[in-house]
Amino acid sequence: MATSIVKGLPSTHGDHYQLNTTNLIRHAVRTYPEQEIVYRQTDGEWGRYTYADAYKRVQQAANVLTDLGVGPGDTVGLLDWNSKRHYELGWAIPGIAAVMLQMNLRLSTEDLSYVTGHAEAQWILVDETLLTIAEAVAPHVPNVKGWIVMSDRPSAEISTTLENVLYFEDLMRDADTEHSWPVIDETSTYSACYTTGTTGRPKGVYFSHRGSYLHAMAMAAGISMNRADTAMLITPMFHGQSWGLPHTTMWVAAKVILPGRYMAENTAMLVDTMIAENVTVANGAPAIFQPMLDYIKTLEVKPDFSKVRLLSGATEPALTLMRDFYELTGADFVQAYGATETTPLISVNFGIKPSLENKVSDSERWDLKRFQGLPTSGIDIRVVDAEGRDLPHDGESVGELLMRGPWVVERYHKLDDDADRFLDGYWRSGDVGKIYPNGYLKLTDRLKDVVKSGGEWISSIDMENAIAGHPLVQDAAVIGVEHPKWQERPLALVVPVEGANLTREDITGVLDKTFAKWQMPDVVLFVDHLPRTGVGKLDKKALRATHADQYRGAAQ
Repeated sequence: MATSIVKGLPSTHGDHYQLNTTNLIRHAVRTYPEQEIVYRQTDGEWGRYTYADAYKRVQQAANVLTDLGVGPGDTVGLLDWNSKRHYELGWAIPGIAAVMLQMNLRLSTEDLSYVTGHAEAQWILVDETLLTIAEAVAPHVPNVKGWIVMSDRPSAEISTTLENVLYFEDLMRDADTEHSWPVIDETSTYSACYTTGTTGRPKGVYFSHRGSYLHAMAMAAGISMNRADTAMLITPMFHGQSWGLPHTTMWVAAKVILPGRYMAENTAMLVDTMIAENVTVANGAPAIFQPMLDYIKTLEVKPDFSKVRLLSGATEPALTLMRDFYELTGADFVQAYGATETTPLISVNFGIKPSLENKVSDSERWDLKRFQGLPTSGIDIRVVDAEGRDLPHDGESVGELLMRGPWVVERYHKLDDDADRFLDGYWRSGDVGKIYPNGYLKLTDRLKDVVKSGGEWISSIDMENAIAGHPLVQDAAVIGVEHPKWQERPLALVVPVEGANLTREDITGVLDKTFAKWQMPDVVLFVDHLPRTGVGKLDKKALRATHADQYRGAAQ
């Protein structure tokens, strides 16, 4: 199904004008120099400056890197939270045609060392609070030329075992505030982000300037974002550049909130800041939004979030979470689907399709919120069976999702054995789903997570969300466990709310409306917590390893 490219009559348009990220910030600063960026400092205090102020520091940072000998195609690592400096370097590093390596601070020392070496990083900028991570990695990356420590404190007060250390603010102090930007070919790499898959080594996804630019436009259109918005970047910028929100904010000239370092158990700060700064767009995972909701429930006066769009990814949010947020605050949950390999936006569920507006009931409207939405314009999606044959978009045919587009990978960086991840020019997502005649996409599982029982498939995602709908359930996971007769059987692991006493019958009781008796989990285990990956997804690999023997003695 590979497509040949047909060349027609050459146009008279400026097709040589490059779509690179430098142009995004240049145009935003030119027209909206007064727009605000609010950032949280290491000490927890908040600071604020303008697009124009930030742009001066971006140019200074570009001069600092150039003076160090960093040039086109060189890789510079960045180990930081969602900070002011991270945001600035996200423009400065690519602006000199270098590659910004997004270093996931939640990776193991082994994997982070592998990523650093594989990407051939020459310099690494590290926030002072993350020095212990850098110091653990340093012995394993001998080709790194040096480390640049970022801190609000004087360099004389900072102690580290790293060798060849420079201090960012010292270098910035003497740097020129103007930089002559090169015209960067739009197909050049903007940044590198390595997948955090549960199998094998992390894989390098190298985003182009062009892809990032077009993705920003698609994101803005997909969630109706504009200059009146205020966007809080909750998702880490080391994870797919916070889903491309830094670029989207510049495309529409929105106000930016950078929350810095925070913990999942201390999300009250995020809510308080959303209220104080009139945030209208925020991105995150259900694992972050749930504790935010729990905090909101404790507030005597509930916030008015009626203009807020909560962009939710990583895993499908429970319907109860979405409804509670809406009923308490007015916030609209917007499911977005994608992956590191897709920059990430593939589909978005923002507002109901106009043609359905007066044709669905309230319950059907909420059921549609469980879908991953409508595919983004510019992205081709196929649903295929195990032999790679296309399946109809009938809402019933379930298969693997394949996709291609200007911000979807066509290969992995320096990986020769990646052919199994692509088919006819399409990236194989490993996700199982279906597309309805009305265009809506619904994921049903990951290929590796679907429960294969007696020749039939059981969706772990749908079962998890149904269980999470029980008012006394805090969290839930469903995994397929080897069974001597049925190949696999579902095992449910449930975290009850504090003080609740639940039984298996309580859990199967919320499943009997949507699942057949043979699909019910034979065993329900009640646990204190569920393991999650660094991006908030359930760590099902760990769960399967822990509970591999659960059905080993079952009757055949």
